[in-house]
Amino acid sequence: MTKISFPIGQIGDYEIKQLKIFKTVADCGGFSAAETELNISRSTISIHISNLESRLHLTLCRRGRAGFSLSEEGQVVYDATVKLLAELDHFRNIINGLDDKLSGSLTVLFSDTISLDARAGIPTVFRNFAEVASEVYLTSEVAKMAEIERQVLSEEADIGFIPYHRSLDGLEYQAIFTDNCYLYCSNDCPLFSLPDSELNDTVINGFPAVYAGMKSQENINGHLANMNIKATAYNYDSRLALLLSGRYIGFLPESYAQSYIDAGQLKCLAKQQRVYRSEIMAITKKTTTVSRVRSLFIKTLGDFYNRDI
Repeated sequence: MTKISFPIGQIGDYEIKQLKIFKTVADCGGFSAAETELNISRSTISIHISNLESRLHLTLCRRGRAGFSLSEEGQVVYDATVKLLAELDHFRNIINGLDDKLSGSLTVLFSDTISLDARAGIPTVFRNFAEVASEVYLTSEVAKMAEIERQVLSEEADIGFIPYHRSLDGLEYQAIFTDNCYLYCSNDCPLFSLPDSELNDTVINGFPAVYAGMKSQENINGHLANMNIKATAYNYDSRLALLLSGRYIGFLPESYAQSYIDAGQLKCLAKQQRVYRSEIMAITKKTTTVSRVRSLFIKTLGDFYNRDI
């Protein structure tokens, strides 16, 4: 790793802007993908990155025929940037919290369809929260579970909603509701017309299956261990598309699949044997620092569910 010969001195607003652009480029995996996210041209992005490299006396990224990648120094700067931006947001929220009127920002992340699941009541929670915190800037996004966990731990996000699949140090978990997940095939699948008596383990395990593509709880892994995994689809919608092709079988939450079952497009396979429970959790970072905005949102959640969160 290159040793910096020149101290970089004070970091000002312009450098912070450049670091934000650099982080976005790294998160997007290249300049082209970052254009839409940043809403600036690739040439402007390139100028900002070049100026940042000159300012730091470092080569932060490599770009060429082999594609985009961070240099060793670039990875260190990226990790430091994530921490710096989180600390700036933390500082901003503390200062805003000194005012009697709530302001600042709140970022809420959801896995898959949780934000519109009636059992979570998120639209109502958002409405109730906005009524008493109208000046708070709210960001609501959908992301993969691992990304939600990472952002909550790094304080890039305030709260996340995910199906429980592991326990991480540094996170607090509160159960919101529970889903039963069953194994399904579509009406175009050869298994659809088979009677239950013929849907034995050999038949089911031999048919191509799709799964979420990530490590799960033991009760889920037990079902997948002997199946013929041939496809990966993290989101429910993309998984459903594969099921509806008739070429794959896979697990989905009953609440998500029900309308397709009612329409005759999906069928549950070996319902008594091929089932697992998925607990939907609200996750927050364990911290001694009080954020009035986050605390209010968590209280609003608890009031909606009529219990402590």
